[in-house]
Amino acid sequence: MADELELLRRANPVPVDGPHYGDGPLDHTAERHLDLLLHEHRPPAPRRRTRLAWGLAASAVVAALVSALLFTGQTTAPAVAAPRPLVVRAESTPVSMARLAERAEQAASQGSPELRKGTHVQSWSLAMSDQDPPITLPQERIVRWNSDDSHTELVVATDPRHPGRPVLTDEGGAPRLVDDGHVLNRRTYPPSWSDAPPESPPPHDPEALHDYLEEAERAFLADHSQPLSTAELLDATEILLDHWTLGPRESAALARLLADAEGLRPVGRVTDRLGRHGQAYVYDGEDSRRMLIMNPADGSVLGLEQTFTRDDPRYGVTAGDVMTYSAWMR
Repeated sequence: MADELELLRRANPVPVDGPHYGDGPLDHTAERHLDLLLHEHRPPAPRRRTRLAWGLAASAVVAALVSALLFTGQTTAPAVAAPRPLVVRAESTPVSMARLAERAEQAASQGSPELRKGTHVQSWSLAMSDQDPPITLPQERIVRWNSDDSHTELVVATDPRHPGRPVLTDEGGAPRLVDDGHVLNRRTYPPSWSDAPPESPPPHDPEALHDYLEEAERAFLADHSQPLSTAELLDATEILLDHWTLGPRESAALARLLADAEGLRPVGRVTDRLGRHGQAYVYDGEDSRRMLIMNPADGSVLGLEQTFTRDDPRYGVTAGDVMTYSAWMR
């Protein structure tokens, strides 16, 4: 009986004493697998299991995926739902980006902390192919620069919501389980210097920052003659934050720049993937929706989520599935 109770506890993706991350109720597939688990009358076989990220499905679904990948050698695996998007609190009052920019400017007047080259980011990305179901890969990346312009990069497989549990990765080109904290990359790079964005320091004037982000995004633009769209501006913001930890003046300039972005609308309060409270701003594009999560106190960027707005049967994704998510930390 003790083993059966432990199995049921592990199968519960939303325990009553666990933190709420906006996952919402189980989908039909997860409910069906959980129901099968509850009504099976056979001794549970010992096996390793993990959860992909922030409540993809019940542990029984993940166990089936892991078994297919690790033990059967099959090239196909049972379909596993992609991550669900963050949920805006229904009772919350949206804060305009202009108002948030004012708060950022007030925070900037108080000074520290200063701009620092390097980043600390937790990311979840959806790995897709036209042969296998999508899987979510959680990683943490830390980049630190030294006084001689050399820098180190450390990337580990980890999901901070489940410390100590195995993590799914596709390192080496095939999905497999690794221990929490497994090092995917640890490198030291020799001294280097560039005066081109995003390597050069970002300005703390909104107009100059716009030009900086436009140049940083230019390599990905099909038409360099057109000004940055809001989607491209958000993509450039992600590039910026993957290279720099902004100080209050740079955060204020970015918030003021985003306040003028067409189509970026406030939607209310959310709790991000790391349990932090933020204000959410949404931009609906042609094929995807971007949700920017901002610190309501100082206007700094906490995270950026991109979700599909159309079904794509080729890759097993549907509208609303999360494509990528990044959470930046100091």
